[in-house]
Amino acid sequence: MKTTNKIIEMKDRKVILSTLWIFAMFNYVYADVLTLYFNPVLQKEATKQLLSGHVGSLQITQGFVLVGAVLLETAIAMVLLSRVLKYRANRWANIIVGVLQTASVAWTLTGPLYSNLFYAFFATVEIACTLFIVWYAWTWPHPEGGVLTSAGSWRFPALQREKEEAKRQDGTGSEGAQVAGDVGDTKPIK
Repeated sequence: MKTTNKIIEMKDRKVILSTLWIFAMFNYVYADVLTLYFNPVLQKEATKQLLSGHVGSLQITQGFVLVGAVLLETAIAMVLLSRVLKYRANRWANIIVGVLQTASVAWTLTGPLYSNLFYAFFATVEIACTLFIVWYAWTWPHPEGGVLTSAGSWRFPALQREKEEAKRQDGTGSEGAQVAGDVGDTKPIK
């Protein structure tokens, strides 16, 4: 039942990746909520700068906010995409978005909010989570060693070998004996 185990492992990996993105999203949201709530108290100068329309040296514009929204939406989308995408697209989407999110959070640590200890804590957790997502997707083994044919369907040579081996074992009850099946499959018993 190696095939069943591989299918379960693939579904489990999808669920785990989706759950990791949910975990990352909660951290993003809580870091932002706490920043909005406590920044006026903890960093009066950073708040004045934000209220004047700047984040560090960057001016807050419609384009700036749109880039932020698109960046956040990639993480939100990965919650769903990690569950529904096929193996190859799923693996690469998690790697690419994980690297993108890791880089963006690391970049925020260079800004004016870095001196907030709670923000540094959340950023560390977020970076650890997205780096784990990248590693987990990178090490995701190909299901059943299948190959993509030109028609786009999957062949599973390992599954075929497993079925043939099970057929041989079921017929005799021992691994070493040969069961006569199709004429082309018969071999002399040694």
